[in-house]
Amino acid sequence: MRITEKSGAEPSQSDRYSRQERFAPFGPTGQRRLASSHVLILGVGALGTGIAETLVRGGVGTVSLVDRDYVEWSNLQRQQLFQESDAAQRCPKAIAAQRRLKDINSETVIHAHVLDVGVEELEELIQGVDLMMDATDNFDTRLLMNDMALKHRIPWIYGGCVGSYGVTYTFLPGQTPCLHCLMGTVPFGGETCDTSGIIPQAVQMVTANQTTEAFKLLGGYPEELRGKLLSFDLWKNEYVAIAVDRLKKANCPSCGSQPTYPYLSVSHRQKTDILCGRETVQIRPANRAHLDLAEIADRFAALSEGNVEWNSYLVSFSVDEYRLVVFADGRVLIHGTKDVAKARSLYHRYLG
Repeated sequence: MRITEKSGAEPSQSDRYSRQERFAPFGPTGQRRLASSHVLILGVGALGTGIAETLVRGGVGTVSLVDRDYVEWSNLQRQQLFQESDAAQRCPKAIAAQRRLKDINSETVIHAHVLDVGVEELEELIQGVDLMMDATDNFDTRLLMNDMALKHRIPWIYGGCVGSYGVTYTFLPGQTPCLHCLMGTVPFGGETCDTSGIIPQAVQMVTANQTTEAFKLLGGYPEELRGKLLSFDLWKNEYVAIAVDRLKKANCPSCGSQPTYPYLSVSHRQKTDILCGRETVQIRPANRAHLDLAEIADRFAALSEGNVEWNSYLVSFSVDEYRLVVFADGRVLIHGTKDVAKARSLYHRYLG
């Protein structure tokens, strides 16, 4: 057998993004712009881990990760940066993701923030950011992101998924309708991954569309943006792109001619109170709701992990050491904790 020496040098770090740069519509110019950009990712769960890995592998210069929760075993099915040791140690998601991402690309600066985002926190986090990526699990935070993005004139990319369904849209301050235009008020009582499940392919489809739009924006090619709200259901083989430009409202309090940014004000923030002398946190939505308690009871009853009791006034749902009591006006009591962040996490996990 004859052994021959290899000819030529081994691939170097300079080849790292070569396949991306060879894609003519993006090219070396887009890559350079990507390297100088800063992206803020709110939420480091299914969407957030997928977004973060794609952007970090792609060469984004700085990524800031924000999440209030820790890794659990049920996350491993779809949250691609985490491993079993993270769940066993209950490692904060932002920290676990940061560790993994540093191993993937040491050139990217990665900041990890373990916190529950409010107005003050987001006001600090958004400084110097070129783009915000939505990977949250609730519309309270999304509407906060919406108003903050409008105030600072920073684009953001919305994404959501549950079951086999997903939706995404790119918001451009001053150009597109904003989330307030499209949604009007915070939806309450919607489906969540914990109540309705999710298949990982739906996550991957949303993150693929979100990060492609991010590459277009950060690379300097805004004319290539989709410009439509994309929704799909992979199980039903449905795929729809909807033009929503006409939904932009001139009198919108968030993006209209005289914006007041209502979701940055105290009156539009979700209210939490620790009840005196009790291991209980009360959460009240910013806007009074009128809930269908029977529907909520049925949704909880479909879960094998908890016990459900209900009457015409409230629904009581027990899971592990916690008990959630939901009232028709939207108030929820979370018994078993004085930790507001934990209470909010349970609230959004089971109520959307």
